[in-house]
Amino acid sequence: MHKTPAEAEEFVLALKGHIGTEMREGVDVAVCPSFPALPAVARVLSGSGIFLGAQNMHWALAGAYTGEVSAPMLKELGCSYVILGHSERRLLFGETDEMIRRKLRTAIEYDLCPIYCLGERLIERGEGRAEEVCLSQLRSGLKGLPLKDPQDLVIAYEPVWAIGTRRTATPEDAVAIIKVLRKELSAMFGGSFGEGVRILYGGSVKPDNTVSFMEKEDIDGLLVGGASLDLESFVEIIRLSAAARRLKS
Repeated sequence: MHKTPAEAEEFVLALKGHIGTEMREGVDVAVCPSFPALPAVARVLSGSGIFLGAQNMHWALAGAYTGEVSAPMLKELGCSYVILGHSERRLLFGETDEMIRRKLRTAIEYDLCPIYCLGERLIERGEGRAEEVCLSQLRSGLKGLPLKDPQDLVIAYEPVWAIGTRRTATPEDAVAIIKVLRKELSAMFGGSFGEGVRILYGGSVKPDNTVSFMEKEDIDGLLVGGASLDLESFVEIIRLSAAARRLKS
């Protein structure tokens, strides 16, 4: 919940001016502003090659759900992505695995690529249950969904204890969980799906640690929170990520 529509418009206008096609070679860039800013940001990003996403949506297409936003609304505004299952939605607003699964199904049916967030809390990691918790969220969220093309889904591993804190998972921590998730995705939807689906790391990402994550073969990208609000930091993360991707390929 940052930036008014005017502030968001000004931000993405500057972002577009800083990251041309050359800098973005090898990576996809998406921004996910708050709902009121989506129309203004969509206008600025039109034809830029930078994707637009939303931070949440409801599973219903219409109805008596005061304050909610539907998939058709987001599609009409030009969204390609929608973030679902973020830990703040789970912890602050009581979203359950069942609710998130319903949202995921609707997003897929309406050709919105979900960025499905999952991750363990600090107490769960301390109890040695990080893999168990992440696998449970993965299975519950994706169970029975009509997924065939790995480009139709993005997974974001976000350890809850590293979001908005000064603590960051090590690249090795992230890779260990991501390997387990990828193996499970292969078991659920086939080997080519598990190998092809993009899995991001998120949690106190900043320019200083971007390369250490992006140089890992198993990490396909980053879900950037606080650092994305600062133009200079976000541009640098994009530049470093693109360079790291080119080296890996």
